[in-house]
Amino acid sequence: MFDLQEIAYKVAGLLKLLGLIPRKTAFKLGNFIGRILFLFDKKHRKIAIDNLTRSFGHEKSSYEIKILVRRVFKNLGQIIFEIGWSLRLERKDFQKHFNIQGLSNYSNAYKKGKGVLLLTAHMGNWELLSIIIAMAGYPVSVLYRPLDFFLLDRLFGMIRGRFGAELIPSAQSMRKILQSLKHGKVVGMLIDQNVDWHEGVFVDFFGHRACTNKGMALLARRTESPVVPVFLVREKSGFRAEFGSEIPLIKTEDIRKDIEENTQQYNRIVEDFIRQYPDQWFWVHQRWKTKPYCQWPKEI
Repeated sequence: MFDLQEIAYKVAGLLKLLGLIPRKTAFKLGNFIGRILFLFDKKHRKIAIDNLTRSFGHEKSSYEIKILVRRVFKNLGQIIFEIGWSLRLERKDFQKHFNIQGLSNYSNAYKKGKGVLLLTAHMGNWELLSIIIAMAGYPVSVLYRPLDFFLLDRLFGMIRGRFGAELIPSAQSMRKILQSLKHGKVVGMLIDQNVDWHEGVFVDFFGHRACTNKGMALLARRTESPVVPVFLVREKSGFRAEFGSEIPLIKTEDIRKDIEENTQQYNRIVEDFIRQYPDQWFWVHQRWKTKPYCQWPKEI
Protein backbone atom coordinates (compact mmCIF):
# COMPACT_ATOMS: atom_id res chain seq x y z
CA MET A 1 0.00 0.00 0.00
CA PHE A 2 1.05 3.59 -0.60
CA ASP A 3 2.00 5.69 2.40
CA LEU A 4 0.09 8.88 1.62
CA GLN A 5 1.86 10.81 4.35
CA GLU A 6 5.22 9.95 2.81
CA ILE A 7 3.95 10.88 -0.64
CA ALA A 8 2.71 14.21 0.72
CA TYR A 9 6.17 14.91 2.15
CA LYS A 10 7.73 14.12 -1.24
CA VAL A 11 5.32 16.45 -3.02
CA ALA A 12 6.16 19.14 -0.46
CA GLY A 13 9.80 18.53 -1.33
CA LEU A 14 9.01 19.12 -4.99
CA LEU A 15 7.27 22.35 -4.05
CA LYS A 16 10.41 23.41 -2.20
CA LEU A 17 12.35 22.87 -5.41
CA LEU A 18 10.07 25.45 -7.04
CA GLY A 19 11.26 27.78 -4.31
CA LEU A 20 14.74 27.66 -5.83
CA ILE A 21 13.49 29.54 -8.86
CA PRO A 22 14.46 33.23 -8.58
CA ARG A 23 11.45 35.34 -7.57
CA LYS A 24 11.44 37.45 -10.75
CA THR A 25 11.52 34.32 -12.91
CA ALA A 26 8.84 32.64 -10.78
CA PHE A 27 6.65 35.73 -11.16
CA LYS A 28 6.93 35.55 -14.95
CA LEU A 29 6.19 31.82 -14.90
CA GLY A 30 3.16 32.41 -12.68
CA ASN A 31 1.86 35.02 -15.11
CA PHE A 32 2.42 32.64 -18.01
CA ILE A 33 0.53 29.82 -16.27
CA GLY A 34 -2.25 32.26 -15.44
CA ARG A 35 -2.56 33.28 -19.09
CA ILE A 36 -2.69 29.62 -20.15
CA LEU A 37 -5.41 28.90 -17.59
CA PHE A 38 -7.37 31.92 -18.77
CA LEU A 39 -7.23 30.72 -22.37
CA PHE A 40 -8.02 27.04 -21.83
CA ASP A 41 -9.99 26.75 -18.58
CA LYS A 42 -13.30 27.82 -20.10
CA LYS A 43 -15.37 26.67 -17.13
CA HIS A 44 -13.64 28.79 -14.51
CA ARG A 45 -13.13 31.70 -16.90
CA LYS A 46 -16.89 31.82 -17.41
CA ILE A 47 -17.54 31.58 -13.65
CA ALA A 48 -15.15 34.49 -13.03
CA ILE A 49 -16.68 36.62 -15.79
CA ASP A 50 -20.20 35.90 -14.54
CA ASN A 51 -19.25 36.69 -10.94
CA LEU A 52 -17.48 39.93 -11.82
CA THR A 53 -20.31 40.99 -14.12
CA ARG A 54 -22.78 40.34 -11.31
CA SER A 55 -20.63 42.38 -8.90
CA PHE A 56 -19.27 45.19 -11.10
CA GLY A 57 -21.40 45.09 -14.27
CA HIS A 58 -23.09 48.39 -13.38
CA GLU A 59 -19.73 50.19 -13.13
CA LYS A 60 -17.37 48.34 -15.49
CA SER A 61 -17.65 47.50 -19.18
CA SER A 62 -17.44 43.92 -20.44
CA TYR A 63 -13.96 44.73 -21.76
CA GLU A 64 -12.81 46.01 -18.34
CA ILE A 65 -14.22 42.91 -16.69
CA LYS A 66 -12.38 40.64 -19.13
CA ILE A 67 -9.11 42.47 -18.39
CA LEU A 68 -9.78 42.06 -14.67
CA VAL A 69 -10.43 38.33 -15.12
CA ARG A 70 -7.05 37.99 -16.83
CA ARG A 71 -5.42 39.61 -13.81
CA VAL A 72 -7.32 37.24 -11.52
CA PHE A 73 -5.91 34.24 -13.39
CA LYS A 74 -2.40 35.72 -13.35
CA ASN A 75 -2.61 36.10 -9.60
CA LEU A 76 -3.83 32.53 -9.22
CA GLY A 77 -0.87 31.40 -11.32
CA GLN A 78 1.49 32.84 -8.70
CA ILE A 79 0.18 30.77 -5.80
CA ILE A 80 2.03 27.48 -6.38
CA PHE A 81 5.39 29.25 -6.84
CA GLU A 82 4.81 31.37 -3.74
CA ILE A 83 4.03 28.30 -1.67
CA GLY A 84 7.26 26.67 -2.84
CA TRP A 85 9.18 29.84 -2.04
CA SER A 86 7.58 30.11 1.41
CA LEU A 87 8.56 26.55 2.30
CA ARG A 88 12.20 27.58 2.06
CA LEU A 89 11.83 30.65 4.24
CA GLU A 90 13.20 30.69 7.76
CA ARG A 91 11.46 32.58 10.54
CA LYS A 92 14.25 35.17 10.68
CA ASP A 93 13.42 36.15 7.09
CA PHE A 94 9.68 36.67 7.57
CA GLN A 95 9.90 40.39 8.29
CA LYS A 96 11.84 40.99 5.07
CA HIS A 97 8.90 39.81 2.99
CA PHE A 98 5.79 40.19 5.17
CA ASN A 99 4.45 43.44 6.56
CA ILE A 100 1.74 43.40 9.22
CA GLN A 101 -0.57 46.35 9.80
CA GLY A 102 -3.07 46.74 12.62
CA LEU A 103 -1.50 44.12 14.87
CA SER A 104 -2.69 46.09 17.90
CA ASN A 105 -6.29 45.30 16.89
CA TYR A 106 -5.42 41.63 17.18
CA SER A 107 -3.43 41.86 20.42
CA ASN A 108 -6.04 44.05 22.14
CA ALA A 109 -8.76 41.54 21.29
CA TYR A 110 -6.60 38.68 22.54
CA LYS A 111 -6.02 40.40 25.88
CA LYS A 112 -9.75 40.16 26.65
CA GLY A 113 -9.16 36.50 27.51
CA LYS A 114 -12.09 35.11 25.54
CA GLY A 115 -10.11 33.85 22.60
CA VAL A 116 -10.38 35.52 19.20
CA LEU A 117 -12.32 34.66 16.07
CA LEU A 118 -10.26 35.63 13.01
CA LEU A 119 -12.38 36.48 9.99
CA THR A 120 -10.56 36.01 6.71
CA ALA A 121 -11.10 35.28 3.02
CA HIS A 122 -9.45 33.81 -0.08
CA MET A 123 -7.44 36.96 -0.75
CA GLY A 124 -3.96 37.21 -2.26
CA ASN A 125 -2.26 33.96 -1.32
CA TRP A 126 -4.34 32.86 1.67
CA GLU A 127 -2.16 29.76 2.12
CA LEU A 128 0.58 32.05 3.45
CA LEU A 129 -1.57 33.25 6.34
CA SER A 130 0.16 30.58 8.45
CA ILE A 131 3.26 32.77 8.30
CA ILE A 132 1.32 35.79 9.54
CA ILE A 133 -0.07 33.68 12.37
CA ALA A 134 3.45 32.60 13.31
CA MET A 135 4.66 36.20 13.25
CA ALA A 136 1.79 37.33 15.47
CA GLY A 137 2.78 34.72 18.05
CA TYR A 138 -0.57 33.56 19.45
CA PRO A 139 -1.85 29.94 19.58
CA VAL A 140 -4.21 29.42 16.66
CA SER A 141 -6.71 26.83 15.49
CA VAL A 142 -7.76 26.96 11.84
CA LEU A 143 -11.13 25.73 10.62
CA TYR A 144 -10.89 24.14 7.18
CA ARG A 145 -12.98 22.12 4.77
CA PRO A 146 -11.09 18.89 3.89
CA LEU A 147 -10.24 18.53 0.20
CA ASP A 148 -11.88 15.72 -1.75
CA PHE A 149 -8.49 14.47 -2.98
CA PHE A 150 -6.95 12.95 0.14
CA LEU A 151 -3.31 13.42 -0.92
CA LEU A 152 -3.82 17.14 -1.53
CA ASP A 153 -5.66 17.38 1.78
CA ARG A 154 -2.64 15.88 3.57
CA LEU A 155 -0.26 18.14 1.67
CA PHE A 156 -2.06 21.37 2.44
CA GLY A 157 -2.60 20.22 6.01
CA MET A 158 1.18 20.00 6.39
CA ILE A 159 1.64 23.43 4.81
CA ARG A 160 -1.04 25.14 6.93
CA GLY A 161 0.05 23.55 10.19
CA ARG A 162 3.82 23.75 9.85
CA PHE A 163 4.13 26.61 12.36
CA GLY A 164 2.04 24.98 15.03
CA ALA A 165 -1.51 25.88 14.04
CA GLU A 166 -4.10 23.26 15.00
CA LEU A 167 -6.28 22.23 12.06
CA ILE A 168 -9.97 21.62 12.75
CA PRO A 169 -12.02 19.87 10.02
CA SER A 170 -15.27 21.74 9.42
CA ALA A 171 -17.50 18.69 9.91
CA GLN A 172 -18.74 18.51 13.53
CA SER A 173 -16.23 21.17 14.55
CA MET A 174 -18.30 23.18 17.04
CA ARG A 175 -17.08 21.40 20.18
CA LYS A 176 -13.40 21.72 19.28
CA ILE A 177 -13.80 25.39 18.41
CA LEU A 178 -15.57 26.11 21.69
CA GLN A 179 -12.77 24.34 23.56
CA SER A 180 -10.14 26.38 21.73
CA LEU A 181 -11.89 29.66 22.55
CA LYS A 182 -12.42 28.58 26.16
CA HIS A 183 -8.67 28.11 26.48
CA GLY A 184 -8.01 31.56 25.05
CA LYS A 185 -6.91 30.42 21.62
CA VAL A 186 -7.47 32.09 18.29
CA VAL A 187 -9.70 30.43 15.70
CA GLY A 188 -9.41 31.42 12.04
CA MET A 189 -12.33 30.99 9.63
CA LEU A 190 -12.80 31.68 5.92
CA ILE A 191 -16.43 32.65 5.31
CA ASP A 192 -16.32 33.91 1.74
CA GLN A 193 -17.42 30.75 -0.08
CA ASN A 194 -20.84 29.37 -0.90
CA VAL A 195 -22.42 26.91 1.55
CA ASP A 196 -25.59 24.81 1.49
CA TRP A 197 -28.73 26.50 2.81
CA HIS A 198 -28.67 24.51 6.08
CA GLU A 199 -25.13 25.76 6.85
CA GLY A 200 -25.70 29.43 6.24
CA VAL A 201 -27.91 32.49 6.08
CA PHE A 202 -28.68 34.60 3.03
CA VAL A 203 -27.19 38.07 3.35
CA ASP A 204 -26.07 40.70 0.89
CA PHE A 205 -22.78 40.31 -0.94
CA PHE A 206 -22.04 42.72 -3.80
CA GLY A 207 -25.72 43.57 -4.01
CA HIS A 208 -27.00 39.99 -4.23
CA ARG A 209 -28.18 37.47 -1.64
CA ALA A 210 -25.41 34.97 -0.94
CA CYS A 211 -25.63 31.95 1.33
CA THR A 212 -22.93 32.64 3.91
CA ASN A 213 -21.64 30.37 6.65
CA LYS A 214 -23.39 31.28 9.90
CA GLY A 215 -20.86 29.50 12.12
CA MET A 216 -18.83 32.57 13.05
CA ALA A 217 -21.93 34.56 14.01
CA LEU A 218 -23.21 31.66 16.13
CA LEU A 219 -19.85 31.32 17.90
CA ALA A 220 -19.49 35.05 18.49
CA ARG A 221 -22.97 35.30 19.97
CA ARG A 222 -22.52 32.26 22.18
CA THR A 223 -19.01 33.00 23.49
CA GLU A 224 -18.78 36.79 23.01
CA SER A 225 -15.27 36.18 21.69
CA PRO A 226 -14.10 39.23 19.73
CA VAL A 227 -14.14 38.96 15.94
CA VAL A 228 -11.16 40.51 14.15
CA PRO A 229 -10.74 40.54 10.34
CA VAL A 230 -7.39 39.78 8.71
CA PHE A 231 -6.56 39.72 5.02
CA LEU A 232 -3.34 39.03 3.15
CA VAL A 233 -2.57 40.76 -0.14
CA ARG A 234 0.29 40.53 -2.60
CA GLU A 235 2.44 43.59 -3.19
CA LYS A 236 5.48 44.27 -5.36
CA SER A 237 7.77 44.15 -2.35
CA GLY A 238 6.19 41.04 -0.81
CA PHE A 239 2.99 40.58 1.17
CA ARG A 240 0.97 42.76 3.49
CA ALA A 241 -1.43 41.53 6.16
CA GLU A 242 -4.07 43.85 7.57
CA PHE A 243 -5.76 43.22 10.90
CA GLY A 244 -8.91 45.31 11.00
CA SER A 245 -10.73 46.70 14.02
CA GLU A 246 -12.75 44.37 16.20
CA ILE A 247 -16.26 43.95 14.78
CA PRO A 248 -18.93 44.96 17.33
CA LEU A 249 -21.20 42.09 18.36
CA ILE A 250 -24.91 42.53 17.77
CA LYS A 251 -26.74 40.61 20.49
CA THR A 252 -30.45 40.93 21.28
CA GLU A 253 -33.24 38.56 22.27
CA ASP A 254 -33.80 37.65 18.62
CA ILE A 255 -31.14 35.03 17.80
CA ARG A 256 -32.14 34.65 14.16
CA LYS A 257 -31.94 38.34 13.49
CA ASP A 258 -28.62 38.55 15.35
CA ILE A 259 -27.11 35.77 13.23
CA GLU A 260 -28.21 37.49 10.04
CA GLU A 261 -27.05 40.96 11.08
CA ASN A 262 -23.67 39.80 12.37
CA THR A 263 -23.07 37.69 9.27
CA GLN A 264 -24.03 40.70 7.17
CA GLN A 265 -21.38 42.73 8.99
CA TYR A 266 -18.77 40.10 8.17
CA ASN A 267 -19.79 39.98 4.51
CA ARG A 268 -19.63 43.76 4.25
CA ILE A 269 -16.07 43.83 5.60
CA VAL A 270 -14.98 41.08 3.20
CA GLU A 271 -16.64 42.89 0.29
CA ASP A 272 -15.04 46.23 1.17
CA PHE A 273 -11.60 44.63 1.15
CA ILE A 274 -12.23 42.80 -2.13
CA ARG A 275 -13.24 46.10 -3.71
CA GLN A 276 -9.80 47.46 -2.87
CA TYR A 277 -8.03 44.49 -4.52
CA PRO A 278 -10.57 42.92 -6.91
CA ASP A 279 -7.95 40.98 -8.87
CA GLN A 280 -6.75 39.16 -5.74
CA TRP A 281 -9.97 37.44 -4.71
CA PHE A 282 -10.97 33.89 -5.71
CA TRP A 283 -13.57 34.80 -8.35
CA VAL A 284 -13.47 31.33 -9.96
CA HIS A 285 -15.71 29.99 -7.17
CA GLN A 286 -19.51 29.85 -7.60
CA ARG A 287 -20.24 32.20 -4.73
CA TRP A 288 -23.97 32.53 -5.49
CA LYS A 289 -24.62 28.87 -6.30
CA THR A 290 -27.10 28.21 -3.45
CA LYS A 291 -30.42 29.91 -4.11
CA PRO A 292 -32.45 31.64 -1.38
CA TYR A 293 -35.06 29.58 0.40
CA CYS A 294 -38.36 30.81 1.76
CA GLN A 295 -38.00 30.01 5.44
CA TRP A 296 -35.51 29.20 8.16
CA PRO A 297 -34.72 25.60 9.03
CA LYS A 298 -36.15 24.44 12.35
CA GLU A 299 -32.79 24.75 14.09
CA ILE A 300 -29.89 27.15 13.61
